[in-house]
Amino acid sequence: MTPPPVIGIDFGGTSVKLAVVSGENLLTEIQRIPTQDFDHPDRLIDAIIDAITAARAALPEIAAIGIGVPGAVNFHTGMTYNLTNVKGWTAVPLRDIVEEKTGLPTVIENDANCMAYAEWKYGAARGCEHAVCVTLGTGVGGGLILNGGLFRGAACAAGEIGQMSIDLHGVPGPYGNTGALERYIGNRQIVEMAESLYREQGVDSPEGLSPESLATAAAAGDAVALQAWERVAHCLGSCLMNVIYLLNPEAIVIGGGVSEAGDLLFEPLRETLKNSLTAECFSDLRLVPARYGNTAGILGSSAMALELARPGTSFIEN
Repeated sequence: MTPPPVIGIDFGGTSVKLAVVSGENLLTEIQRIPTQDFDHPDRLIDAIIDAITAARAALPEIAAIGIGVPGAVNFHTGMTYNLTNVKGWTAVPLRDIVEEKTGLPTVIENDANCMAYAEWKYGAARGCEHAVCVTLGTGVGGGLILNGGLFRGAACAAGEIGQMSIDLHGVPGPYGNTGALERYIGNRQIVEMAESLYREQGVDSPEGLSPESLATAAAAGDAVALQAWERVAHCLGSCLMNVIYLLNPEAIVIGGGVSEAGDLLFEPLRETLKNSLTAECFSDLRLVPARYGNTAGILGSSAMALELARPGTSFIEN
């Protein structure tokens, strides 16, 4: 049976992306609403509602809405808090507003959890009872699949792998958490670390250095760039080692822009984990790239919306 169409929305600091989805298939092109064009939550919400209304005019059978947001969200109340890179979004009851304006059941979830849900339902973690999903980009996010469901924790704040410490005496984090992982392997931090390595070795760094150009340089045999990726892998592996010992997952799924470095990241990461874990934790562990890139948020949020649209079913609320 073909799943009913639902709307998946990926709310980002640059743009809000929206599409109509059936299962893992996008039925419409992705529409983008520039986030920074709106100076108040109400105005941006109105623009999102307009896009939803237009989609429903073309596909009246749309049954539910899912929205992934970049920051703290209470899944149970539908309240969003302090969205990353989006000003003014403090304690906004987004779910209730959207449901009132559209009349459609709506679910709101953290964007990293949406990525994890998409990978579990359709992608690299499909079939897993226990999986850890990590997003590597401007920051580091995470989502946990435990006992066959998305694990949110007591305050819907579980899975924040980027805030876990890899150095008790390290770089100060935003919440007093010294040594937070994302303070070492976020996009900007990778560039700063690589520039430092080039300086230490008396070599000029490439123009316009970025994780992408650093991967290109490493693939071409640049010794400093290769060293930088080994350091990224070691930092990530130091954190994931602890996560794996705690949760014993079947799979670690890694997505986000930084993961596009491919084997430059995955090979030293696999070696780091192999040398850090017991055979029980490592031998059957799958370390895999995410299947979905920029569509992960839309697919994950729409997959949650689909659960709302199916009568008599509900997704596990851990």
